[in-house]
Amino acid sequence: MSLRGKTALVTGSTSGIGLGIAHALAAEGCAIMLNGFGDASEIDTIRRDMANRHEVKVAHHAADVSKPEQIRQMIVDTASQLGPVDILVNNAGIQHVAPIEQFAEDKWDAIIAINLSAAFHATKAVLPTMRNRGWGRIVNIASAHGLVASEDKAGYVAAKHGLVGLTKVTALEAASSGITCNAICPGWVLTPLVEKQIAARAGDFKLAIEQAKADLLREKQKLLAFTTPEQIGAMIVFLSGENGATMTGAALSMDGGWVAQ
Repeated sequence: MSLRGKTALVTGSTSGIGLGIAHALAAEGCAIMLNGFGDASEIDTIRRDMANRHEVKVAHHAADVSKPEQIRQMIVDTASQLGPVDILVNNAGIQHVAPIEQFAEDKWDAIIAINLSAAFHATKAVLPTMRNRGWGRIVNIASAHGLVASEDKAGYVAAKHGLVGLTKVTALEAASSGITCNAICPGWVLTPLVEKQIAARAGDFKLAIEQAKADLLREKQKLLAFTTPEQIGAMIVFLSGENGATMTGAALSMDGGWVAQ
């Protein structure tokens, strides 16, 4: 448990990719601050299960990351409950699909706020303490869409490209402070949200679920396999440990060959 004693905050971590990341860091001995919306009793079950399974402290904060003041309060509350944030994972994100002419302006604003601005505000809030302690890890969950584009995803693509840029600037500004900042750029990840997309595709085209999965992957990923939240979590553990100490400012593709084409 090379990260025992560290405190990790993972935004958007009550399900999907974020939950997988939180489990991976907890397994290495990190105290975990979960963040996200959902049924309170279900979240408490997740929290208690993680704490018991990994024998670490786990708390939950319901901050709405589209609100900068709530992000700042979450950083303060994490420090008071678990200790100063050593590892920040900016994972929270939303999606909306429409051509630019029909793209609702409130959807654009929400995507930029949650997928990009939230990472800026959280990074700004944790950097001073990380600098004072001489150690910190910031990992931004970007996307293959942080490196290439797809039609009908103007908000998401713009936000994820911006997140890769923010990653590079953070890495450069913090380079002499014992702090690293990297972005992970997944392709298709088999999360509950993607499983719903697959089920919808299967229904629309009268396909078996396995065929719908294969068709979805084939559109973008030459390696016809989903990345898992656990694999992304393992990458973050690596970046947070000593073996990843000189990796900073990188946009790391975990996308089955999506952007290699």
